[in-house]
Amino acid sequence: MDTYDLIMRNAEEVVTDEEVRELADDPAGKRAYVGYEPSGVLHLGHLLTANKLIDLQEAGMEVVVLLADVHAYLNGKGTFEEIRDTAEQMKAQFVAYGLDEDNTEFVYGSEFQLDEEYTLDLHELELSTTLNRAQRAMAEIQGGETAKVSHVVYPLMQCLDIEYLDLDLAVGGLDQRKVHMLAREELPELGYDVRPALHTPIVADLTSGEGKMSSSEGVTISMEDSTDDLEEKVNSAFCPPTRDPEGDLENPVLELFEYHVFPRFEEVVVERPDKYGGDLTYEAYEDLAADLESGELHPADAKGTLATYLDELIAPGREKLLEIRD
Repeated sequence: MDTYDLIMRNAEEVVTDEEVRELADDPAGKRAYVGYEPSGVLHLGHLLTANKLIDLQEAGMEVVVLLADVHAYLNGKGTFEEIRDTAEQMKAQFVAYGLDEDNTEFVYGSEFQLDEEYTLDLHELELSTTLNRAQRAMAEIQGGETAKVSHVVYPLMQCLDIEYLDLDLAVGGLDQRKVHMLAREELPELGYDVRPALHTPIVADLTSGEGKMSSSEGVTISMEDSTDDLEEKVNSAFCPPTRDPEGDLENPVLELFEYHVFPRFEEVVVERPDKYGGDLTYEAYEDLAADLESGELHPADAKGTLATYLDELIAPGREKLLEIRD
């Protein structure tokens, strides 16, 4: 796989393709980042973007992980000391998951977001950005939660982070698109360059195939899950024998194979008794998806295999989490 294809693997979109191709032509020393609000425990949403960071490291880029403690504080997630504790847990899990520690710079937002220059630039953005524009970029407010001024400031800080971390590529889930587009609009007003953005897909809800898998609503898989917990969740997942369910539904089992398993394993083996046709070996996601569609691969066998490989992926992080908490 060439550098451009590796950077683009499982990307839902990039803004813009031309800028990403320029990065791919000379990736050495280029810096890409994802920002995470510290929550303590990594789940599959975190790991989807982490997979992309691993791709970027393999492509020769440097990776920055922003542990966004100031953002978490603005969202009422605790004191700075409490947030720092959860951030350190996240850092350890990311390294256990597979990020190259020697090629990953972990940065706390409070290391630069409280400086005078950053604060003055933030005020400049507050002056130049309309309230409606900032509201369009801010994260969705949970049901029953009242919007606060801090929620509007939050996306403006995300824009500035791209400049102050000296980045060449901003990475995030597709739900970060609004922020990255705001940055492309507003940073030039401060005399700063625009940067390309790469967005990873949003995985559907595990049990219904609808909407978005969420750690706050519905069922997700995290590094807190035991092997038994993980198997139970995957075995109860929505998995029709097709990659294209009717309506707006998705097949989350296939999505997890595509976005989590195949990027990390050279081959996937579905173990079956000889009386049911024996083992199946796949080196590409498309072959597995095609066999599910044709009936060669039963959904129950797909789920069991998915649980095995996901468990192998999260086991090092689970062990690290237990070690930290003991």
